[in-house]
Formats: sequence, C-alpha cells, structure tokens
Amino acid sequence: MTAGLDVGAPQAQSIASDQDVVRVRQMVRTVAVAVKLSLVDQTKLVTAASELARNTLVYGGGGEVLVSIVENGRRRGVRIVFTDKGPGIADLDLALTDGYTTGGGLGLGLSGARRLVDEFDIETAAGKGTRVTVTKWSR
Repeated sequence: MTAGLDVGAPQAQSIASDQDVVRVRQMVRTVAVAVKLSLVDQTKLVTAASELARNTLVYGGGGEVLVSIVENGRRRGVRIVFTDKGPGIADLDLALTDGYTTGGGLGLGLSGARRLVDEFDIETAAGKGTRVTVTKWSR
C-alpha cells in the first residue's frame, strides 16, 4: 500500500478494521520518514497515530484519517486528522486525564497521545462524533 504513496499529497484512509489501523501506522511512518523526522519522533508519532486510529475504530465506530505534510516557514511536519461520526466523548476532561482508560488500546489514552505530539486539538459533541488533529514538527 505504501510503496506507491505520493507523500507530497494529503493521504486519506478509512478506518473500519484492525487492518486499517495497521495501514494508518504504515502511512504515518512513510510520511514521517519523508519529512525527515528523527527516529524517536517517528516512533512517537506512529505510536500516537496508532492509539488514535484504534480509538476511532473502537469508540467512534470507524471513521477516516487524513495525513498531510505541513510547513511553517522554518520546518516541516506531519499533520494527522482523525474523524468519526460516533457518539462523541461524554466527559472530555476525564478522557484527557492521565491514566484514564476504558481498556483495549495501548493504554496511552488521549492524554498519552497528546504528550507524544507537538500540537493536539480535539473537537467532540454528543451524537456528532469526534475530530482529533495532531501535528509533529521536525527538529
């Protein structure tokens, strides 16, 4: 799947199965390498993306991800947007609390994913789903 990936263009992937979570990991790794993130930052970003993709599948009932290369004038980075149309997060403050988990994921939760990236934004509404945007910048 990633062999012919045009990393310069935004990459979209549906998340409807465990295999899709694996595809998201591969796609994020490929783009992170293209942006020249350090190995440590690649690992952090792939780990966060894996957790967020799993959350999209398990709690959001599936959704999609968009992976893009971004620039801020001085450096390049990878921006990843996860979107689902699930039930939303009832208690966002609780969900962002360190150590909070409902089980089944890597045990990082949203707070762990937030610590692994440089920018983290979440929008959620009951019955309307959740959108999580993360960015990791090259050093």
